[in-house]
Amino acid sequence: MNRSSNLDILKSNQDKIWDLVVVGGGSSGFGVALDALSRGLSVVVLDKSDFAKGTSSRSTKLLHGGVRYLAQGDILLVLEALKERGRLLANAPHLTNNQPFIIPIYSWFDRVQYSVGLKIYDWMAGKWRLGKSRFIGKSETINRLPQIKQGGLKGGVVYHDGQFDDARMIVALAQTCTEMGGCVLNYAKVTDLLKDENGTISGVRFVDQIDDNHLQVKSKMVVNATGVFADKILKMDNSGARKSIQPSQGIHLVFDQSFLGGKDALMIPKTSDGRVLFAVPWHGKLVVGTTDTLKDKPQLEPEALEKEIDFVLETAQAYLAKKPTRADVLSVFAGLRPLAAPKEDGAKTKEISRTHKVIVSDSKLVTITGGKWTTFRQMGEDTVKHFPKVTGISIQPSKSADIKLHGYVAKPEQGPLSVYGSDADHIRAMMKDKPELAERLHPDHPYTAAEVVWIVRNEMPAKLEDVLSRRFRVLLLDAKAAKAMAPKVARIMANEIGKDAEWISGQLADFEKVSSKYII
Repeated sequence: MNRSSNLDILKSNQDKIWDLVVVGGGSSGFGVALDALSRGLSVVVLDKSDFAKGTSSRSTKLLHGGVRYLAQGDILLVLEALKERGRLLANAPHLTNNQPFIIPIYSWFDRVQYSVGLKIYDWMAGKWRLGKSRFIGKSETINRLPQIKQGGLKGGVVYHDGQFDDARMIVALAQTCTEMGGCVLNYAKVTDLLKDENGTISGVRFVDQIDDNHLQVKSKMVVNATGVFADKILKMDNSGARKSIQPSQGIHLVFDQSFLGGKDALMIPKTSDGRVLFAVPWHGKLVVGTTDTLKDKPQLEPEALEKEIDFVLETAQAYLAKKPTRADVLSVFAGLRPLAAPKEDGAKTKEISRTHKVIVSDSKLVTITGGKWTTFRQMGEDTVKHFPKVTGISIQPSKSADIKLHGYVAKPEQGPLSVYGSDADHIRAMMKDKPELAERLHPDHPYTAAEVVWIVRNEMPAKLEDVLSRRFRVLLLDAKAAKAMAPKVARIMANEIGKDAEWISGQLADFEKVSSKYII
């Protein structure tokens, strides 16, 4: 996966008519691309920033059916998500895992309520079930969650859900789509929609934001998969288009794993604002969240509000014996959920359905809105189903449900290179060939110089932030460590792509601005 090569493909094929252009390189966009490619269609994916820069790298890192959605009676969404959860664990075992969760029980009514509800959750998962839910006593709960608040504790209910690395999953999807013949390009901002004499969408114009190339791509169908930015593309098509997206912000605080202890995740099913709170072990740290704050305008780099930070801290302190404080926060990150705008004003965002919606405009622009990470592939399949309607051309059945993603290994190794899957062997070979590449970039983290070289050559980063935030996940795990690593990583990148000291200083300055938002 090479950015220059893909850019050259688009430059030299200005008159080629592709089957699909997908605008947006997050989970929705790559769900569409993967499904279309599985049907033999030709696909271009364009993203105005790095792949997964927005919502898709800022999730709670869960592949789940949604216990909360079950409580709300959204049965079809939960069934769909549980099936897709199972498929993704089967297709990308190097990026996913079975994560046990424990709901602490402080009343016998809660024991009955959650035991019954989670048995239904197990039953709905069917053959995709990851483990049986069960009640455990107080001593086992404390043994498995050493820092849980013990006063009034009666036990816990254990259940199983999926966990993953969201941004690394997008990298694997981009690599998979490339291997299937797709052309993917980051830092390619769509500036206009092409239309024929009948006003029907026939492609897009975009600007390459790295070298300022202005290009166009012709296509039979254009898909708007830009998440919280979907309305910008809809208004590009029709200035009078009604609002389709209601952004809702969620934040996460990252702590040392010792604040929970053990390997299990904690789930608080009802907080003071009615939302679920998760405390989940992830890459050796503890991710705690989330909030639900209505936002008027989407931002590419949203920032946590003080009231959100306070809410997560206060809720965590109420359930943990070792009380986390602001000084203990290693990183804070915020993301925006692209919820489908409610028809009625005043609807609470936590009550807006996470089901997705496919909209076909009069111009035949196809927009996918709503949804959730876990169901991205099904969202893609449901979007591509509109291809015959839009183009009049029949298509093959979808095969995306069974595609093994790039790096697939049947039995993934454990350890810092596990997210690379089968590519880990190449990285180890680089270290053996050049022992200096085995050097760790920070004493508290396992990332090495060899990984930076591999990433630059194979994973299409264009900026320092792309490596430290989305190829490595260190910006989200430990923002101060990311800043400390930045100069070394920038020098390795510059050496690989032939950039000078001016480029390095510019990248470091840009990263300083971004990383400061992750530190409180």
